[in-house]
Amino acid sequence: RLFAVLLMTAPAVACASAPPPPPRQPVAVEGRPVTTGMQGSAIPERAVRRNIPMTNQIRRAHEAGTRDSTGRPGANYWQLRTDYTIRASLDEKASVLRGSETIVLRNGSRDTLGDIRMRLDQNIFRPHAYLASSWMPSEVTDGMVITSMKINGQPVSLTPPANAGRGGGAPTTPTMQGITMTNARLVLPASARIMPGASATLDIEWNFKVAGGPGGSGHRMTSRWADSLYQFTQWYPRVAVYDDLRGWDTEIYLGPSEFYNNFGRFDVSLDVPAGWIVGSTGELQNPEQVLTPTARERLARVTQSDSVTVIVGPTETGPGKSTANGTNGRLTWHFVADTVNDFAWGTAKQYVWQATRATIPGRGEIPVHMYFTPGNARLYTNAPELGRHALEFYSQLLVPYPFPKMSMIDGPSAGMEYPMVIMSNQGAADHEIAHSWWPMMVGNNETQYGWMDEGFNQYMNILSGADRQNQAPNLDGRGQSYGGVSGNEAEPPLMWSANYGGPMYSFQTYSKTPLMLSMLGAVVGDTAVQRALREYASAWKFKHPSPWDFMFSMNRSLNRDLGWFWYYWLFTTEASQGSIQNMTTTGTRSLVTVRQDGEMPAPVVLRVKLAATGAPIRTMANAVMEDANTAIVTYPVDVWFSGSRTFVADLDFGRAIESVTYDPFRRFPDRDATDNVWPR
Repeated sequence: RLFAVLLMTAPAVACASAPPPPPRQPVAVEGRPVTTGMQGSAIPERAVRRNIPMTNQIRRAHEAGTRDSTGRPGANYWQLRTDYTIRASLDEKASVLRGSETIVLRNGSRDTLGDIRMRLDQNIFRPHAYLASSWMPSEVTDGMVITSMKINGQPVSLTPPANAGRGGGAPTTPTMQGITMTNARLVLPASARIMPGASATLDIEWNFKVAGGPGGSGHRMTSRWADSLYQFTQWYPRVAVYDDLRGWDTEIYLGPSEFYNNFGRFDVSLDVPAGWIVGSTGELQNPEQVLTPTARERLARVTQSDSVTVIVGPTETGPGKSTANGTNGRLTWHFVADTVNDFAWGTAKQYVWQATRATIPGRGEIPVHMYFTPGNARLYTNAPELGRHALEFYSQLLVPYPFPKMSMIDGPSAGMEYPMVIMSNQGAADHEIAHSWWPMMVGNNETQYGWMDEGFNQYMNILSGADRQNQAPNLDGRGQSYGGVSGNEAEPPLMWSANYGGPMYSFQTYSKTPLMLSMLGAVVGDTAVQRALREYASAWKFKHPSPWDFMFSMNRSLNRDLGWFWYYWLFTTEASQGSIQNMTTTGTRSLVTVRQDGEMPAPVVLRVKLAATGAPIRTMANAVMEDANTAIVTYPVDVWFSGSRTFVADLDFGRAIESVTYDPFRRFPDRDATDNVWPR
């Protein structure tokens, strides 16, 4: 473009002595792009980027050997581990949860940690919280109230001095900063810094009012129904992730973008009123103390068949019927979960508790629990079948479900996921259970790159939905549909932080990835895409992959250099915008001119409909017969790399061609598909 401007603005005298040469006309060459530079120049009409942009963070990780271009964890890969011991007690009348916890932080990094970032998500309910416009809490509370904190037995100051962070010098005692924010900072004195390979122990006492009431919008913005049902999610102070890419995760919690958590062990004791049922992450350690003999007997036979077993029925309510009698009207439920990145639970005065089983390939039977209020029984009618199918199908598609159970828990948040727990009825069961693979197993940074979580999930849901109907999945049309979105100024690229996605957050995080993988399936085959996803999930099980790890892993698994593909889909909002410009025929030979007006290149795929009668059909090396008279002809994306926007396909099957359709499976982003057919 600069060259064109220079030509147009040059003094007239520069060309006065002789007229410029006539423009060079494009020449059609068999199966070759047509080059049409200005005045015969070599300037390409479209400069196709073919490599993956690398940020400073990922370059440093490669240099350090924590990650590499194979897309697998590097020889020097590390991560933190956080183990939690939590004791919590529910005051159901005041709707307050009080707890104490011990966190053992194991510093797997090669860095000395001079501070610790703490995630206090309950502070989103405080009056000054930073909220996305559509996410409003049902109740304003005091948020996470921390009353005591120690590190390695040393008290932490919860009221930092006025000059903290303003050049006042390093603290001499451990000090909390931003304790009313969703992401707080524990600043450590030199004597308390955590050396590489060392551990530190945090002891915290806390409480918060459980938000409830009308008017809440967005998941987790309402956590209870009156004083008879509670859902506890993102409910305890936790240590943020410290990784080899950015160090501490300092993102604030806004609501829509969700998880980036460390893996570890949870030992959790929950004190609730006797008669109240608890469903949670982890395995129950003391059934003989909290369940009736009848419930224990029913529970013991859940995995013996696919039938649904009623553990506690709608008429079995209250101490001695739904649960054991307890002491002083209270019971403590004890759960343990190992190698998980979060813990969630729900409890209600009158839960119906049902269970069935799922058979996990290579692992055997696991229980699938359903906890719901009697009035919502209709929303759980199909939950056993849906839950079983999701667990078994995704175990076959990717890697076997790694946890010992699954629970579906009823409540105001009817579409959320946690390890071994979904806060969902049958409506979102398939989608939420798929989250057991990402981010509950493959622990990607969902706050930053939601497409690696929700987007993969949406793609998997398409496959699962087809399987439930005993049909082959149909991904046609999805890739093409992105052509109508491309160009919207509100759309952020997938690599833009999902935490600040703006008005098209939902499209960016959920909807675009299936469109991307639809096109990738047209390039390498849908089953190859799914095989590569399986290899990626296996390599990053219980680890923290980045988008670059995903891209390089897919390249390796597919044995393709797909830099061009990842660049345009992840780093831009461009489309292909293809069309058939013309077709000329001489005898049985036809030259079909294909054009791509967008910046994203795409392979040239043509459906060629031949006359029903005539000479025997000749084969072409790059053609596959779809039926007796129809061929699918494919030219690789490489035909565009020279920079032309126009390509001439040379077709000669020895028989007359009746019609040609570009992108017949509708996989390449295209705003207007009406110009993809010849004749018009």
